[in-house]
Amino acid sequence: MQPRNMSMSGVVDLAAVKAAGEAKTKAEQVRAEAARQGGSAAVPPSALVIDVDEAGFERDVIQRSAEVPVVLDFWAEWCEPCKQLGPLLERLAVEYNGRFLLAKIDVDANQMLMQQFGIQGIPAVFAVVAGQALPLFQGAVPEAQIRETLDQLIQVGEERFGLTGIVVDADADADGSAPAARPVGPYDALLEAAMSALDAGDLAGAVQAYKNVLADDPAHPEAKLGLAQAELLARVQDLDPAVVRKNAADNQADVAAQIAAADLDLVGGHVEDAFGRLVETVRRTAGDDRDAARLRLLELFEVIGIDDPRVTTARQALARVLF
Repeated sequence: MQPRNMSMSGVVDLAAVKAAGEAKTKAEQVRAEAARQGGSAAVPPSALVIDVDEAGFERDVIQRSAEVPVVLDFWAEWCEPCKQLGPLLERLAVEYNGRFLLAKIDVDANQMLMQQFGIQGIPAVFAVVAGQALPLFQGAVPEAQIRETLDQLIQVGEERFGLTGIVVDADADADGSAPAARPVGPYDALLEAAMSALDAGDLAGAVQAYKNVLADDPAHPEAKLGLAQAELLARVQDLDPAVVRKNAADNQADVAAQIAAADLDLVGGHVEDAFGRLVETVRRTAGDDRDAARLRLLELFEVIGIDDPRVTTARQALARVLF
C-alpha cells in the first residue's frame, strides 16, 4: 500500500536491539540443541500463523524466536482496525514463506501480556528476536511500510542473530488436506479491487471502489473503514511532515495546519496525539473553523474504529468542549 514517501514515526530503530551479544549466544545454543535432536521439520503454510496465550508464550514465542523472528499481533474482537490489519499480516506471513512467524494475541483473554508489553491501544504489533522484544508499530499503517519494517526485522534477525527462518512445505497443511475455500461475498470483487488499487498506489481508485460498495450498502463495516483509511492516505501522501509540523507549531490558530498535523499523527500511530490536537482545536475555535476540526476528528474516529477505547475517550473529551 502506498505512499512510500510517508515516514512511519513511532517505529523503533530495529538495529538497536538490546543485549545483542547475549541474545545471539542464546539463539545459537537453542539451535544447536534443536539440531542435536534432529532439527526442525518443514511446516505447512498454515503453521506460520499461530494463536498464543500467556501459558504458551515461553514455548511458542520466546523459544521459537531463537530460530525465526516472531511478530506479535495484539488484537481484540471488538477492534475494527484489527480486523483489517490481522488478515493483512496473515497474508504477509504466508507470502514471506517462513522468514517470520506471526503470533496473534487476544488482549481480552491475555491481559497480563498486554500489561507486560505496555500496550495502551490496539492494534499493536511487536516482534521478539532471539528472546528480545521490540515494538514495531501501532494503529493505521500502510502495507508498504509494514513490508519495509518486516524487511528490516528479517535483516536484523539474519545479520545480528543468524536467524534464517523456518522451512515451509508449500504442499502440506496442518491436517494434510488443502484449506477450505473462503465463501465469496457479494462485494468481494469490489473490496479486492480496492486493495489492489491501494497496493498499486492508486488511492483515487481505492476510494472509488470503497464508495461503490457503500453506495449499495452504506453500513458495510469493511468498506467504511477502508474508505476512511484510503482518504487519509490520499490526504497525506504529498505532505512534507517537517513542514506540516512546523506550521502547526508556529500557527496554533491555523485550523488547516492543525488538521494536517493530526492526519500525520494518526498515520504515524500517534492516535491519542491526533485526537487531542483536534479536540483542543475544537475547544479554541468557533463557527466554520470549529466544524472543520470536529468533522475531521469524526473522520479519524472511523479510521481507528468506533469501538476502540481511544475513540471512546476522545468522544467524551469532544463532548466536554462542545457542551
